[in-house]
Amino acid sequence: MALPLDLRRRTRLPLPVLTALAGAVVLLLCLGVLRAWPTATTVLSNPLFDTYQRLHPRPATEPPVLVVDIDEASITTLGQWPWSRSVIARMVERLQAMGAAAIGFDVVFSEPDRLSLARAVEALRAQGVAIALPPTADQLDSDQVLAGALAAGNTVLGFALTDESTARPPPARAGFAYGGTDPRRYLPHFSGAVSNLDLLQTAAQGAGFFSFTTTDDNIIRTMPLAAVAGTAIYPALAIESLRAALGAKGFMLRGNDASGEGGGGAPGMTGLRVGDLDVPTEPDGRMRLYYSGMPNMTVISAARLLEADAVDRLQPVVEGRIALVGTSAIGLRDIVATPLASATPGVTVHAEIIDQIVAGVFLHEPDWSHGVLLLATLLCGVMLIAVTTRSGALASALLLAGLTSGFVAVSWHAFSAFRVIIDPVGAVATLVLLFLVLTPLRLALENREKRLVKGAFGRYLAPALVERLAREPSALRLGGETRRLTVMFSDIRGFTTLSEGMDPQSLTSLINSFLTPLTDVLLRREATIDKYIGDAIMAFWNAPLDIDRHEEKACRAALDMAKAVEVLNESRNEPIRIGIGLNSGDACVGNLGSAQRFSYSALGDSINLASRIEGLTKLYGVTIAVSDFTRQAVPALAFLEIDNVRVKGRTAPVRLHALMGDETLAGSHAFHDLAARHEAFLSLYRHGAFADASAALQGLRQTAPPQLVGLYSLYAERLSALLADPPGDGWDGVYVAKTK
Repeated sequence: MALPLDLRRRTRLPLPVLTALAGAVVLLLCLGVLRAWPTATTVLSNPLFDTYQRLHPRPATEPPVLVVDIDEASITTLGQWPWSRSVIARMVERLQAMGAAAIGFDVVFSEPDRLSLARAVEALRAQGVAIALPPTADQLDSDQVLAGALAAGNTVLGFALTDESTARPPPARAGFAYGGTDPRRYLPHFSGAVSNLDLLQTAAQGAGFFSFTTTDDNIIRTMPLAAVAGTAIYPALAIESLRAALGAKGFMLRGNDASGEGGGGAPGMTGLRVGDLDVPTEPDGRMRLYYSGMPNMTVISAARLLEADAVDRLQPVVEGRIALVGTSAIGLRDIVATPLASATPGVTVHAEIIDQIVAGVFLHEPDWSHGVLLLATLLCGVMLIAVTTRSGALASALLLAGLTSGFVAVSWHAFSAFRVIIDPVGAVATLVLLFLVLTPLRLALENREKRLVKGAFGRYLAPALVERLAREPSALRLGGETRRLTVMFSDIRGFTTLSEGMDPQSLTSLINSFLTPLTDVLLRREATIDKYIGDAIMAFWNAPLDIDRHEEKACRAALDMAKAVEVLNESRNEPIRIGIGLNSGDACVGNLGSAQRFSYSALGDSINLASRIEGLTKLYGVTIAVSDFTRQAVPALAFLEIDNVRVKGRTAPVRLHALMGDETLAGSHAFHDLAARHEAFLSLYRHGAFADASAALQGLRQTAPPQLVGLYSLYAERLSALLADPPGDGWDGVYVAKTK
């Protein structure tokens, strides 16, 4: 049975090995990407941690900050924005009077006030109008009025850092101390700024930028606490307002290579200190925001702040708090998205930063987390590869679900219980990718293997066995193994004489019509057809798959073959006679042959013996001859012992039996009588009582069925020779075959 070359190649690299190699390549590639590019999964991890924040926001506090909101109601009351700077000055004065710890502006005053009366006077004078001003004329310049209000209070003006401008930013008002590498190397850089009027900025006690870190989805998750413009370092509006409230002179930046910080890796920032408050940061100076939603924060409409009785009403909620002035009005375009809200005023984000710093509640991503995740991903990936290569898609899917759930559960527990960031997305994505690659690959290889198995064995095995082999390719162990087989050889008697008078076409038609029904019988009885040798067939049972009761199935196949030949002979003038030999025993079965060509076959002493037995059927005149090794495993069928024969090439004799029929015949009274008289005859023969044996044989020949006529004629000839020339004392009744 020749195997396709593809199947031979497949046997050198089994399916589990191919799948495991593919999985190892995918796993190593994913780990390499995650190691070299830790932010590769940010697009997925950001929404995950947004969900965590929605499920478990930062605990609400009584915040040290409030918001003065330039809202739609204020614009309706006070007029369109921008308002006169004198209105802003009144707001500052009111907040100072109420005892605000500091006042921060999340708005920028970059141009002179177009509503200033001083500008109107100058315009009239330019037209030739003579105007006499009172001694308090300086109060007409609203920018001067606002500058005076800013100078009188603890105020911080915000400005925008941007790469869309090269305008000079305002002078830095707070100093930065640092250890280790100059932070200008790792902090974000901007080319310019949109700044406040110098008059106003000089009057204020602080300056802080309010520019957020941009993201692809425009959700504010981090905020740079410090940034560089030109050669100066600037603080964010929130921490500058906090510094002003605390009365601190500046900030302390901690670098990862400063004394006591551990060092290692690229220079970066680990934290910022303002007053007595420490703020952990990421290496580029960004603070990871942990939102609470600020449910307890006071929000005062700007219009209410300017009402006559505002000081008395609002002082209890303003006193001692940082007031941030910002806007929620839609037209002023300061609406941003956060993990907790799709639209919220930008000023509330700055308020969240102050509240988070004062509360001391931070999200922290440990230095070791990335390495531990890589190691866990490697181990879980190896586990998934091992299961996928050995089990089906369902087991792999269940393991994948368990592993991914485990990663997410650990990540969620770390976040909710310890506020620790452990990003599971890279690990989960790697495992999912492994599953998506390996499962179709394994199925494709299995289908390919099934097709190869069906192609290789479909013409030699029964369809049920081929399906079983396709479902369980591991049962096919090619390459050579020792198994107990039942082997059959069959041949047409007198084929040479039969073929002499036939042309090639007629001979081919005869062979095909003969082999086809016999092949059907063999496949139905779960045989493996090894080869066709002209008119002969070699088949065996119990390889490549285990076959229960293979000895019995072989014997029944032989009986069915004999019946099939009888049916074939009904349409022929000249009947065909066959001989079938069966033997059971150990044999080497597998890929046998040369390096250039080999086939799935069997060899060994048991195979040779089966061939010899088939040859002896002609001598004994029986259709089916079975060795004692096979007969002992099939007690139910009708057997008659033929002889004890020492075949050519074998020292030990083998007892042969003629298979006469199935269990119906075996249970009949006539067969029992025949079998008893037959055994009595053989006993006389083997004990050397040739005269008595001859008499018993005469009785047998008178009632013998047609299948035994040839056998009893052979014994009659032997007995005549033995009576004429008796053997010596060494007689053991064993017949020595003289031919193969």
